[in-house]
Amino acid sequence: MFGRSVSYDLTWDPAVCETVHENQKWVLSVMQRHGQELVTMLWRILGNEQDVCDAYQSTFLQLAHCQDTRRPHHIKAYVFRTANNVAISMLRRRLSERQRLSTAGPREATGSPAGELDAKYLQESLRYCIARLPEHLRSVIALRDLAELSYVRIGKMLGISPATARVYRCKAIHLLATWMRREREERQ
Repeated sequence: MFGRSVSYDLTWDPAVCETVHENQKWVLSVMQRHGQELVTMLWRILGNEQDVCDAYQSTFLQLAHCQDTRRPHHIKAYVFRTANNVAISMLRRRLSERQRLSTAGPREATGSPAGELDAKYLQESLRYCIARLPEHLRSVIALRDLAELSYVRIGKMLGISPATARVYRCKAIHLLATWMRREREERQ
């Protein structure tokens, strides 16, 4: 799907193990075990290497600094949901910043071809629309289309049946199509 490979090597440092409190070692083991999948999902949501690194680090820090130091029951689902929420928050901040800057003054023309601009705009619009989805639909879209997990795995992670995951994805796709169509009509 993406031409750029995702590197996980820089996200794991074994020296970190020595600095983590004993009751939080589960965070390190989960991040090490599922780190590549997590980085892949974050890359597909954010589309930017720096943002992926920031989201990965924020996810790690949120898990390591939980007030309640008990391990969650479904660890992988918990970690992926936390990372998904971090990425969505980053997209929302980026969107609000973009909107704030666009209202501040006229846009300057860039040297990019029109097709490239349209593709970038389409990506940003789609990311914004995904961020607007209700949480249960957004989670299924993120896990199915961005993390490329099967409906069976999604169902287990979210505590729903695979059929329900399919229905949620279908609803999300219909909502996204409606929102994207409406936005395109507004632009014209």
